Amino acid sequence: MGDYHFVYKDVEGASTQWDDIQRKLGNLPPKPPAFKPPPFTPAEDQDSKPKDKAWINGKTEEELEDLEDDDNFDDDRFLQEYRKKRLAEMREAVKVARFGSVIPISGSDFVREVSQAPTDVWVVVLLYKDGYPECGVLLQCLEELATKYPSTKFVKIISVDCIPNYPDRNLPTLLVYNNGAVKANYVGLHNFGRRCTPEGVALVLCASDPVLNDGHSGGEASREAVLQGVRKRFIEKVVTDHEDVDDGSSSD
Repeated sequence: MGDYHFVYKDVEGASTQWDDIQRKLGNLPPKPPAFKPPPFTPAEDQDSKPKDKAWINGKTEEELEDLEDDDNFDDDRFLQEYRKKRLAEMREAVKVARFGSVIPISGSDFVREVSQAPTDVWVVVLLYKDGYPECGVLLQCLEELATKYPSTKFVKIISVDCIPNYPDRNLPTLLVYNNGAVKANYVGLHNFGRRCTPEGVALVLCASDPVLNDGHSGGEASREAVLQGVRKRFIEKVVTDHEDVDDGSSSD
């Protein structure tokens, strides 16, 4: 017969009285702690979460629209009103951010993108050519303004694609359109001051019409807000430049 050897194991973490004595005498290492599984935490039920402002703020526009037909949505007047408010804010934000950059167009796009633009939209058209430093300077200013005033449409088109045989000496040229008609035109970079800056271009564009619109106001109120903001930034820039000059001279 085979020689069978049995190993008996007690409950994990259990210890005999003899082992306890040996540990006290230092003959055995300390007893390892018994294994203890982590407590069970059930997954969070999304439907059981409290429906408050934070819950609504986490919803997308599509989800907020679906809540209107959801029978499980708590019929709380405050939450319903807040949902409508958030939905309106999202839609307004989309409306405000309809442009936000300088859009390149071709000659065949001009009528659709410029002449047929909505009556409440001002369109700033840059006639340019690649390789002309003055065009690059003005384009850089317009790109910054397009970001700040996303409800104003900025487009750029190669000069001869817009007007055949347009003289290069007139570049860059800026045309301002509204309601299908030219409201202003600026031939050459000198129209925007000795140093062409976004603030300087904004002041020229809004000198007589509310061309620049950030989407939060319109008409004359928008024009006055733009002029006030531009003047403030212009003064801050002048002060900053003056301080930099003083710091440079004091360090000599």
